[in-house]
Amino acid sequence: MNRRRFMQTALAGAPALALPWLPTKTVAQMMVGGGTLTTVSDGYLALPRSFVIGDLSEDDAVPIIEEAGYSMEDFRSPCNLAVWQKDDMTVLFDAGSGPDFMPSAGTLWDSLDAAGLTPDDITHVLMTHGHPDHIWGIIDDFDEPTFYSAQHFMGGREHDYWMDPNTINTIGEARQSFAAGALRRLDIIGSDMALFGDGDEVVPGITAVATPGHTPGHMAFRIADGGQTALVVGDAIGNGHLALARPEWVSPADQDGATGITTRMTLLEELSASGETMVGFHLPEGGIGKIASVAEGYTFTPA
Repeated sequence: MNRRRFMQTALAGAPALALPWLPTKTVAQMMVGGGTLTTVSDGYLALPRSFVIGDLSEDDAVPIIEEAGYSMEDFRSPCNLAVWQKDDMTVLFDAGSGPDFMPSAGTLWDSLDAAGLTPDDITHVLMTHGHPDHIWGIIDDFDEPTFYSAQHFMGGREHDYWMDPNTINTIGEARQSFAAGALRRLDIIGSDMALFGDGDEVVPGITAVATPGHTPGHMAFRIADGGQTALVVGDAIGNGHLALARPEWVSPADQDGATGITTRMTLLEELSASGETMVGFHLPEGGIGKIASVAEGYTFTPA
């Protein structure tokens, strides 16, 4: 029994902690063809006002955010991790925050348990990008791979960016810890991380779609089965308020604001026109739903 399995056994026998502000549950689920698409919660991010609004006018931005149901005094951004199950595959999209990013996040183990899964059940881990709430969870408290039975995948451009030692000098002071954390974790995974490019079928039935801007090599993933599809968009559509109501505005969360706008507006236009189901990492009510065009901007309707 290795250290990882010891921790799983020990935690399984421990009483649940009474922390109501840490959601640990299966959030949403639907069938796509002959497979099941589920989102599970990794908790939420507690974000400062400056990170939500950035350089935007508060008079313009705050009413939109509050109308969407968010509180600027206690802003909480949900974290929805998608799981695709078909035949002998259990594919996890992103890995959550792990124990080292925010106390309000990192609840993935409990949420997988609520869905009847353990880390050992995961056969593939597909990364949309290298930010902490998406990648830090690939390593556990012992600096060992969390999903030790899984194959790991990341877009080649994204992987090169975070593995570049100079990224920490160019990413900006506020995100330097992001770069250091990604480099350490990717170095631990090492050659076990398989790389792919835009348009590649990463695993059977799942194709990569380049969606840069939030990070240089951000990827979405299209699940296709039985004539049905769903698009896992990661942070290319990064929230349930300004990204929908004013997609042409710069998002302070995007590393390249201009490219992020182009990607976001293209995605929203395509999703509203096609009616394709999508999964947003930070969208409300589990993040599975559909996009519709309205008089100004777009709306998200949960499945």
